[in-house]
Amino acid sequence: MPLNPRPRATVSFWFVAVLSLLWNLFGCYDYLMSKLSPESYFASMGMNAESVAYMAALPGWLTAFWALGVWGSLAGSLLLLARSRLAVPAFALSLAGLAVSQLTQEFWLHPPQAGPIGLILMVWSALVFFLIYARSMAARGVLR
Repeated sequence: MPLNPRPRATVSFWFVAVLSLLWNLFGCYDYLMSKLSPESYFASMGMNAESVAYMAALPGWLTAFWALGVWGSLAGSLLLLARSRLAVPAFALSLAGLAVSQLTQEFWLHPPQAGPIGLILMVWSALVFFLIYARSMAARGVLR
């Protein structure tokens, strides 16, 4: 018997972990569709031609931060499900990717069509919540 057993994961832990995976899978879908079929995907989202051209012209380094945000969140979710404390740095890297990509666009590149503020706030809120939750679970010993 281990000297310091890991606390059991509660039903609420599994609910949050699965919810984070489902939420972040949508971000992965959005990223992939933006890269694989941008014209039809962006048109289906109601973006005008100028916005589609803007997205196609994003600098590679900015796309890399967008990818870091998306795939870092997926990694964080999977690590949370695996009960690994590495979920914390994965979510933190994802938040850094989100911050660089969104703040650069907002304050430097100025997209022609602003994204829906409600969705943007939901993305930020969800990611901050998942990071804080992972830190809390690591501190309680649920994640190792």
